[in-house]
This record gives sequence, structure tokens and C-alpha cells, in this order.
Amino acid sequence: MNPVERNASASAVQAGSSAMARLITVALCTHNHRDRLIKTLQNLRALGLPKSSTELLVVDNASTDGTTELLAAGHWRRPDWPTRVVREEKLGLSNARNRVIHEAAGEYIVFMDDDETPDTSWLVSYDRAIARHRPDALGGRIEVMFEEGDRPKWLTDEILAFVGKLDHGSGERLLNDRSTPIFGGNFGFHREIFARIGNFDAALGRRGSANIGGEDTEIYRRMIEMDCKVLWVPDAVIYHRIQTTKLRRSYFLDLHFRQGRVEGMRKRGQQSRFPPRYLLPQLLRAVRAVWEQWRRDGRRSALRKEMNVAYFVGYILGWAFDGESRT
Repeated sequence: MNPVERNASASAVQAGSSAMARLITVALCTHNHRDRLIKTLQNLRALGLPKSSTELLVVDNASTDGTTELLAAGHWRRPDWPTRVVREEKLGLSNARNRVIHEAAGEYIVFMDDDETPDTSWLVSYDRAIARHRPDALGGRIEVMFEEGDRPKWLTDEILAFVGKLDHGSGERLLNDRSTPIFGGNFGFHREIFARIGNFDAALGRRGSANIGGEDTEIYRRMIEMDCKVLWVPDAVIYHRIQTTKLRRSYFLDLHFRQGRVEGMRKRGQQSRFPPRYLLPQLLRAVRAVWEQWRRDGRRSALRKEMNVAYFVGYILGWAFDGESRT
């Protein structure tokens, strides 16, 4: 064996040993989604497992709808996949994810939601990407799967991102721009990264029926600001199952209103509660844009612009009334 072959062989053995030693924790956080969770757990039985050792960690986030009993029954567990269930009493998706960080045994933690179906090669794709690149964080493609009916006509392509759809292209690449976030329904982290950037922001993310988001994009922006290595893995595909019969325009308006309140309060900080003068013209321009599209294309054509109005209204109210400040 020549020196080049010997070095290549040694590298292959080292890589193989590393793959066997690495542990990936798949984290599934759930709250009062028993019926949706049943299908997710069933679908996980078809998931291909990688060469690396893995575990499934399910966090029951203060559920009261029978989810706790379902998880305790244990019939859904795969015999070939080490699985643990823990309960987090502090309500909130970010609290549940922070519990994962505390509990996970894996060097890498990969998150999914309780209403999703992973492609059978989802975890294998992540495992391969980790072996090749050793990123600080990574995210994959999210497709939307409509159930119980067809996609509503008013749900345009530009709104699909707000029900989880995500696609940054077909090739693996590093993400380093605020406009290319990774979403909480399909992302992962080297566990040591949280010591650098901090945990998920508990003020953001869904809490029970409170329609609040933004925790995933907020932590992504922190990583970008700290020059973390964030990898896009397009082959790690997951499907977000949408119950078409439950889709309402009001969901999107409420989501943006609440997000505006949170961001307005945070932007104000310790400043005066009187909103800056520039906010009112922005709101008026947003209202005018809605009115013009209504006149041109009808009342059901302007949802995306209506969402902007809801955001600005929430932002102004959050600035003026939420949180504490010195006046």
C-alpha cells in the first residue's frame, strides 16, 4: 500500500469511527395536538435511520388533551430506536425546545413539529451533511401537504411561507443572509452552539393558543450576526400537513398582529411610549395599498397587504402599551 492509499484508508477508518460515535437527537415538541401527533408518530416508523446512533426525544409541553396518556401508552415506539419522553410544564414552544437542549444526549439536535411527516431519507440526509461539513446549524426544505380539501384560492404562493413552506434551492450551501432563514419545523444545531448564542427566546414562539411566532428566525439572525456556519440541506425534506378546513384568513392577520406587538415592544426598549412619528405614515401607506387592491381586484385579493396593516397596528400598540419602560 502506497502512502496516499494508506492515508486515504486511515481517513476512511477515522470518518467511519466518527460516524458511529456521533449521536443525533431528533426532538419532537408537542402541545395538545393528540390527533395530529398520532399520525406523526405513525409516520416516524417508516423513517430511515442513519449509520450514526440516534435517539428520539419527545417533549410533552403541558398537554391536557390526552397527549400525555398517548405517549405513556408506548405502543407507538419503534423497537430499533431509543426513545424518551419528558414533560415540560412551562407552556411555550421555546420553553419546550430549551428543555430539549437540557435533556438531549446528541451532539446534534434536529427539531421537527408534531404535525409533520418527514421524507424517509430525511434523517439520513442530515447525517450525511453533518459528516461532510460539521456545521454549527443546518436546515432543510419544508413542503406543504394539504389534507381534507384543496388549497384555498386566496392562499397565494407568497403566503405559503407563513404556513411553513421553505425552499432555498437545490444545492447544499452556507446561509449567511438574514433573508434566508431556516424554520423551526426542520432545523438542527450542534448542541455546543447554544453556549455561544444562548437558548431560544421564551418570549417568542407559540404558547398554547397564542398565535406567536418568530423564535426560529430570531435565533437564526443571532447565528448570522455571530458568523456561525449555517448549512442549507435541500435533501432533508419534511412535509407540513395542513388541515385545509381549518385554514382561516384571520389566522394570518392575528399572527402578524401579535408579531408586530412583540417587535414594537422590543424596539422601544427603554424609550418613551409615544410611538415614533414615522410609524403612522407607514401604517397609512399600508392601508392605502389594501384599499387600492380591493378596488382593483376585490376584497379577497389583498391578504398579504392586510397582513402588513395588522403588523403595523400591532407594532404601534406594542410600542405604546406592552412591557415596561422609563418615561
